[in-house]
Amino acid sequence: MAEKKYWLMKSEPEDYSIDDLKEDGETPWTGVRNYGARNFMRDEMNVGDGVLFYHSNISTPVIVGTMEVCSEPYPDPLQFDPNSKYFDKKSSESEPRWQLVDVKFVQKFETSVTRDAMKEEAALDDMELFRLGRYSITPVRESEWKKIHEMAGADIK
Repeated sequence: MAEKKYWLMKSEPEDYSIDDLKEDGETPWTGVRNYGARNFMRDEMNVGDGVLFYHSNISTPVIVGTMEVCSEPYPDPLQFDPNSKYFDKKSSESEPRWQLVDVKFVQKFETSVTRDAMKEEAALDDMELFRLGRYSITPVRESEWKKIHEMAGADIK
């Protein structure tokens, strides 16, 4: 079995929030259209990996909880739907360009962790989130995973 890895995945809360995931239980992580982020899902994520849920593109970006990868990667069906904003006319079912994984809800933090609070924490200085800011998915070190949980006052599940 592969060693457990940790990730941060961004979503704009008006598009899909931690509360939406809590209600749904699990969801396909559709709409990733950045090759680096796609490659993380396609090549490096494994079932059971932990994921920080990050609400982005809001006045105070914030980590709001955790989820878990619960599927192997597979083609994002929205790339084939001409009515979707994620349609990609250069992608085909025989050679799909975009992949996704399913994620399932684990927990919502009672105390969210803001981006500003993370930037003030020396233990998080090297987070890929700050280096790969344009990516909607970034790797997270185990020590960072633990520190975020500590900052949120949350149990590691």
